[in-house]
Amino acid sequence: MSEHLSLLLADIMQALKQAGLYSQQPPSPQAMASTMPFCCDSMPLEQWLQFILIPRLQVMLAAGQPLPNKVAILPMAEQVYAGRDENIQPLLAAITRLDLCLNKP
Repeated sequence: MSEHLSLLLADIMQALKQAGLYSQQPPSPQAMASTMPFCCDSMPLEQWLQFILIPRLQVMLAAGQPLPNKVAILPMAEQVYAGRDENIQPLLAAITRLDLCLNKP
């Protein structure tokens, strides 16, 4: 599963780039310290994916730690990106695959 998950995380990063949502600059330390779900009060969802979720999952994989198994990122992504053009579809598809992968028993 770890190799599959690593590929899914790479797919999300690639989809962020293709959609023009990839950021060269990380959020401020204050934004990174948010305790709200998805850091929705301090950064856009794409930054949360790029700078918080993906790195945390990569660290967990590398350390052999248990991964989260009750994940629902897609509903938030669908809400945030509603009405966007077709460029966003590969990102939504990658997030769907990530949710499915992590929610497997």
